[in-house]
Amino acid sequence: MDAQSGRVLYEKNADRRSLIASTTKIMTALVVCEQCNVLDRVKIPKEAVGIEGSSVYLTEGEVLTVQELLYGMMLHSGNDAAVVLAIACCGTVADFVDSMNRKALALSLQNTHFDNPNGLDGDTHYSTAYDLAVLTAYALKIPGFKAIVSSKTATAGTRPLKNHNRLLWMMDGIIGVKTGFTKAAGRILVSALDYHGRTMIAVTIHDGNDWMDHMYLY
Repeated sequence: MDAQSGRVLYEKNADRRSLIASTTKIMTALVVCEQCNVLDRVKIPKEAVGIEGSSVYLTEGEVLTVQELLYGMMLHSGNDAAVVLAIACCGTVADFVDSMNRKALALSLQNTHFDNPNGLDGDTHYSTAYDLAVLTAYALKIPGFKAIVSSKTATAGTRPLKNHNRLLWMMDGIIGVKTGFTKAAGRILVSALDYHGRTMIAVTIHDGNDWMDHMYLY
């Protein structure tokens, strides 16, 4: 997809609903960036510790900034960081998920629905390749989002973070965006490329050769 015009240059099964794993966190980060001050300091609550799946291993009572938590969520795919951000932003995870789904409606993502902020498999947690591309095109316009997802490394407190998106090291011009994986969802990758002033977006779902496929698409 051409991010500026929304024109789709190539598609295959683009509107098929699928599990989307941690690419969910694109919406989580978008909502946080729009509704919260990234410099605010957040104390880690007990309910955000020990979350299933990928983690930055937050500890109860630890204090981090919203921005550090965003780096932990987008680079290291921390499911615990996603829960902390949801609670910090809206008071409860349920209220934050409501905000995610309202934003999906506002962006006309007709085949997207969220059950949680981190992408753990859910019966009504899904999106499509097309919707993820539209979502990403919007998110890349938000101040701070692009800088986070295009960072190769960062820190969260004393934790060194390395971006899971190998494309950042494999191809010039890559600016993120998010990897995802669960056993049920398979490998999912949303990437973006700056090329001579134009931004292109590629999305693959359940693709075991996603790094190479994205480079071939570009």
